[in-house]
Amino acid sequence: MFSSERLKGLDVFVCVAESGSFKAAAERMSLTSSAISKSVARLENRLGVRLFERTTRRVSLTDAGRAFLHTCTGVLADLEEAELSLHAENAEPRGRVRIDLPGAFGRSQVLPIVLRCLQDFPQLVPHISFSDGFIDPVREGVDIVIRLGGAGIWPAMWGHRYLGSEWHIFCASPAYLARHGTPLIDLDLEHHQCIAYGWPDGNVSPWNFAGHHRGETLRKQVSPTLVVGDGEGLVIAVSAGCGIAQLPSWLVQRQLDEGTLVEVLPQWATDGMAINLAWQKNRETLPKVAALLDVLAASLAQTAGGRGQRL
Repeated sequence: MFSSERLKGLDVFVCVAESGSFKAAAERMSLTSSAISKSVARLENRLGVRLFERTTRRVSLTDAGRAFLHTCTGVLADLEEAELSLHAENAEPRGRVRIDLPGAFGRSQVLPIVLRCLQDFPQLVPHISFSDGFIDPVREGVDIVIRLGGAGIWPAMWGHRYLGSEWHIFCASPAYLARHGTPLIDLDLEHHQCIAYGWPDGNVSPWNFAGHHRGETLRKQVSPTLVVGDGEGLVIAVSAGCGIAQLPSWLVQRQLDEGTLVEVLPQWATDGMAINLAWQKNRETLPKVAALLDVLAASLAQTAGGRGQRL
């Protein structure tokens, strides 16, 4: 039989785990440090395990504590969802919502959209993180994820929407083109300095070229004179006149508008990585999640002949 005793202290435990100390948790919950400490001690005594390792300055989760935190965050999220869903249709989006974004794309393209949302939904409290690798939104407690690439099969517990794709262009600085000339066809690149993206394992990313048929993309390996493992670093290198690079248009739009970079070989520009929006499916009806999903989808994608927006 379910006992309400099992819920006691869960919110305090989660707050301490997130805050990193009893004092910080006490301030967040408007309680005394002593009350926080006693609540955690009672919970540990009831469970028969130690949830935290204590030092004079902060606390850290034990292995048992980390496992229990994952369960507790899910339980508390389900309780919040059950309560809010009772009046979801008329409720104003409010409260904490976790969003994880890819680094450069998230900062330049998505973060401004989220910040504009706060003007319409001032009760929202976005918690935004940036990471380029795969994450499990359920395990990490993330509500909404945007990823570049990753066109494979998404887990059943995730909602997913393809928003379109990047638009990859070739560009160089006016100073470089004045010294070396402007390439007119793809074969001309063999006589130019090429700046390529490099992965941590030492592999160099090939360049994509538009094929002869609509929607066709050809991948060709280039012989780079410079390899940079970061998109923003590539922009710095090509802006410094070090050569020609293939970059997503969203990353260099400001430089193109200012004239510090120039597009070359426009006939060979092609689609880049897919832009994907994913979310925890069991939280999509919460007003705070649904509102952000609608805004992000509308702002980052548009239907154009069955193709997503090119960014």
